[in-house]
Amino acid sequence: MDGASAAVSVAAAVLLYCCARLLLGDCRVALVAAPASSLDGKSVRALVEAHCPSLADPKKARLVPTPYLVGGVLQTVYCAYGALRRDKQSDIRYEREALAMSDGGTVSLDWYPGQCGDAASEQPIAVLVPGVGGSAYEYHIRALARHLAARTRAGVRVVVANHRGSGRTPLTSARLYNAYDTRDVADVLGHLARRFPRAPMVGVGFSMGGNLLTRYMGDAGDRALLAAAAVISCPFDVELAGRAMDRPGVLSDWLFHGQVVASLKRVLVRNREVLAAAGSGLDFDAIMRATRLSEIDSLVTSKTYGFGSCWEYYRAASSGPWVASIRRPFLAINACNDPMAPAAGIPAAAFAANPHTAAALLRHGGHIGFYAGLPPRIWFLQPVAEFVDAALASAR
Repeated sequence: MDGASAAVSVAAAVLLYCCARLLLGDCRVALVAAPASSLDGKSVRALVEAHCPSLADPKKARLVPTPYLVGGVLQTVYCAYGALRRDKQSDIRYEREALAMSDGGTVSLDWYPGQCGDAASEQPIAVLVPGVGGSAYEYHIRALARHLAARTRAGVRVVVANHRGSGRTPLTSARLYNAYDTRDVADVLGHLARRFPRAPMVGVGFSMGGNLLTRYMGDAGDRALLAAAAVISCPFDVELAGRAMDRPGVLSDWLFHGQVVASLKRVLVRNREVLAAAGSGLDFDAIMRATRLSEIDSLVTSKTYGFGSCWEYYRAASSGPWVASIRRPFLAINACNDPMAPAAGIPAAAFAANPHTAAALLRHGGHIGFYAGLPPRIWFLQPVAEFVDAALASAR
């Protein structure tokens, strides 16, 4: 190589390095939590720093995004379009249990690797709660279920709580799932606690499912049936998230609303007779004309719960105010470039003040993306497994 070629190579390398630094910035995890000395050294920060290297070790606590998935939109799109793919990290089979709710509704529980028939079992249970339009069949949920069952020291058994009408769950009452009402979460946990009274439980929620878990943990406080909980891409300010998703754009118009609204319409149309028999009074013609989630929530959820508009419902559903009341180990993982749950909605001050909680904030990740490496792999699998192990050990 002559001098000119060497100079060009060096210049190109410097340019690539500068571009990478500009695009990626700081890839380290930023932990927002009360001091480790809180609660006599038993704070969540102390727990994370001692047992969760993926979140606290300077050499490991970072997410360098997949080179062709830089940016929150690309991470989110990749997650959404690959929701049903299968590979060796996600190829699992569930065992289903149908669970009747107190109002006649039905929630389906998908168990992996299968149900435990022994009521005296002390094997921990991880309860996964999907987001809006999601179910046990999504890639990130299958991948986490497999990872928790295989890679935790505690050897947890996983159960995914599919919302009413989702994940091929029949709709048997007029009440649909939403971001506000935590009764189904409480009923599922109560059922599991009665069935396996000696088995400790932890919860993991995604997006809207994370919002429900946050509200449940804050409302239950010391009475929570979960020993700990982790939430991924939780929209702590649901109104802020709703307005972000309602803005016209490629992500909201072509991807999010197209998939989620179509999914909700299918549930409503498929169960039209059930809803009509229950006297729901829903305007199906207006529902079928809806193109945005805010319209569906105005026509269905707000009406069901007596809110004047979807925005009033979103404000009431926000889980941020409940963070201060949480009294069990609680971890939130959010990306600062999340286009659906903006970072401005994360109640950082509440996390910094409550020693029972911690928020792991990352520059990259999008909404339930968090893809790193080649080929892309989900980064949060190991941090969640480490936190689950640490929390279960602490609860003994």
